[in-house]
Amino acid sequence: MTRRSTLLALGGAITTALLTGGRPAAAQTAAPEPATLLSNVRIFDGLNDQLRPGHLLILGDKIAEVSEGQIQPPEGAQVIDGAGRVLMPGLTDAHWHMVFAPNSMANMVAADTGLMYAYAVAEAERTLMRGFTTIRDTGGPTFGLKQAIDQGGIPGPRVYPSGALISQTAGHGDFTAAYENTATLGGARSRYEDIGAFLIANGPAEVAAAVRQQFRRGASQVKISLGGGVISDSDPIDTLQYTPEEIRAAVQAATDWGTYVCAHVYTVDGIRRAIEGGVRSIEHGHIADEDTVRLMAERDVWLSIQPFEEGDNPLTPEQIAKAEPTSHWDRVVEWARLHGTRVAFGTDMLFQPNGTYKQSELLTRFARVFGNAGALRIATSGNCELFALSGRRNPYGEARLGVLERGAWADMLLVEGDPTQDINLLTDPDRNLAVIIKGGQVHKNLLG
Repeated sequence: MTRRSTLLALGGAITTALLTGGRPAAAQTAAPEPATLLSNVRIFDGLNDQLRPGHLLILGDKIAEVSEGQIQPPEGAQVIDGAGRVLMPGLTDAHWHMVFAPNSMANMVAADTGLMYAYAVAEAERTLMRGFTTIRDTGGPTFGLKQAIDQGGIPGPRVYPSGALISQTAGHGDFTAAYENTATLGGARSRYEDIGAFLIANGPAEVAAAVRQQFRRGASQVKISLGGGVISDSDPIDTLQYTPEEIRAAVQAATDWGTYVCAHVYTVDGIRRAIEGGVRSIEHGHIADEDTVRLMAERDVWLSIQPFEEGDNPLTPEQIAKAEPTSHWDRVVEWARLHGTRVAFGTDMLFQPNGTYKQSELLTRFARVFGNAGALRIATSGNCELFALSGRRNPYGEARLGVLERGAWADMLLVEGDPTQDINLLTDPDRNLAVIIKGGQVHKNLLG
């Protein structure tokens, strides 16, 4: 052996010793993944209406095995005896606002942003404790919250962020005072633009740039406003917003990033313009007619609708009057069920520091049209099919969400009682959610 080869061999041996603590390399074994076995449960897998008895093993952050027969847990595994309780996927909300929901209007308009985010952080944990393990945030400054949750810094649901709602001047996202110029016309930006909740863009080039900016910041999809809204004062519900060219610019920019555009819009004309422009998800759609809902089915466009009823959001008398045409959600959803239009469940709760507990109550309303199991399918595997349209921008594309099957993310709830028979059980999560697991981590366990 030459002097050079001897030195190389000696260096390799020293390196091996340092890395292995002096033990032979073959003796080094990776630390076992955390394991949890849920035994003796009745499984609602998010896909089928019928419950089936069985057992489920979690290794790390994913489901390793689902079996009707007994599963031998690995050494050191946490074993939770379900004693016949129902195990189901975690709930999801396709139209949630992590920052808007828990903050009052006063906070959003004028409070220090630290206070605003303090409320949002607290609400993130409450959302998870209601059993919602994944949400799609459809407008708001949530990128930092998502990162903190994903990094394990704070508890909360998985987040599909849209970033700022992109709006035209005098659109749903324009909160500039009527007598002031918008920033694009030489005026000052509104508070909502300053905090990254909304972004004003006009013309195809500006719209495309605004879309790309959201992706640069971490959006999984983007949201544009194509019609009037309830909380915005300067745009009547019936207005059409963004030209076909501007819509196509947004869609092309999103397509280039491997994902999709969703659109705030209520009316027939607005929905049809969205469909023709390539929008994949209609957010709201409450004033659609049956022909338009049928067209959505034909074009494979999602109806992401919220079961609004009076009193759900704190509105002024003027806003209540403005919202009246949006109260017919059940009629539109019935058309969707009839024609096979894909439906997503969301809540769009706003400005409710003490009212976000109603998130679960809104889900129960879907059961009026789809039945208990049907509503649960939509709020689990169904919503997650919509989320998966984010394609290459899917932050959780490594595994499936919303189902209980081998290889899926380990997000699940163990329920006291049977929600496929009584969905109202979910409106009392403190009492009826015995176990909450997200990514294999047990966040709540009332069974010891």
